[in-house]
Amino acid sequence: MSTPSLKESVKFFFCGKSSQFFIDFPFRLGYNLPITLNGDGFLRSVDTWLDRFAYKHPKLGIPRLMLYIIFGNIIVFFFDQFSGFTFSPLLMFSATEILKGEVWRLVTFIFVPLQSNMIYLALELYFTYFIGTTLEREWGSAKFTLFYLVGVLFNIAVGFAAGFSTMSYVNLSMFFAFATLFPDMQFLLFFFLPVKAKWLAWADAAFFLWELIQMAAGGDYLLMLLPVAAIANYFLFFWSDIHGYVGGNIRRAKHRRSRQTVDFKAAQRKAKETRGYMHKCAVCGKTDADDPTMEFRYCSKCDGYYCYCMDHINDHVHIRNDD
Repeated sequence: MSTPSLKESVKFFFCGKSSQFFIDFPFRLGYNLPITLNGDGFLRSVDTWLDRFAYKHPKLGIPRLMLYIIFGNIIVFFFDQFSGFTFSPLLMFSATEILKGEVWRLVTFIFVPLQSNMIYLALELYFTYFIGTTLEREWGSAKFTLFYLVGVLFNIAVGFAAGFSTMSYVNLSMFFAFATLFPDMQFLLFFFLPVKAKWLAWADAAFFLWELIQMAAGGDYLLMLLPVAAIANYFLFFWSDIHGYVGGNIRRAKHRRSRQTVDFKAAQRKAKETRGYMHKCAVCGKTDADDPTMEFRYCSKCDGYYCYCMDHINDHVHIRNDD
């Protein structure tokens, strides 16, 4: 089953300036991957199970989830403006008050604005909306809802341990997901500075690390679980991607350092120093020294290592040892 990529035109406003982006949203349908339990297989099994669950239960998703959350934040913000900021404290997560019966806080803390300044709040909400809706287009409503819901549940669990919880780190962790899927997407930072999403994600990671250091220095060890839980949620959904990326880099590094690769490159350098060229066509005799722009290929149907230029790679008589 395959679904064509959906090309969307997205306008992103950052620091007052708009920039046009065209994004391909390929649908990732890796739901038939086998479940393994060897090594790091448990996390990959959970990753695969989450994909399958979202694929098999598409109706469990909440379409335009981020739109509802953004509207909720705006409504709470305006109620705060008229009540002297006495409304949002009634909605914040408080383990003590929840245990006293104020169970609505288990849900309403999601809608508490993280900024008291209207301009900063507008920028933050727009950025969160942009990231969230992009992830929803990429994953589908079911998987994005599951991603956000698991983050909320992790926050609730940490909240009961620490006594307090906030959605700040969950919202920031969404950018890790975005940067993993679209690492080369560019944002215009401060009107003019183009920065790729992957570099902003590293800045996001540095912020998480700085927050952990500050919490540890202040002795708020339980609160350290909030950013850790947000990062854990990201790892839970992207373990296969992370494992594949890291494993691929390790394999490439081992290949570059392998005896076979080292000997082959040394032989190439020696041949070029001795003969003055590295490749020579077995038909016309042209070398890479004669035409540096010419590409050369080895024929897999010839017996032995016979090199041909692009003019003869598909136009030559195959050499056989038994001829």
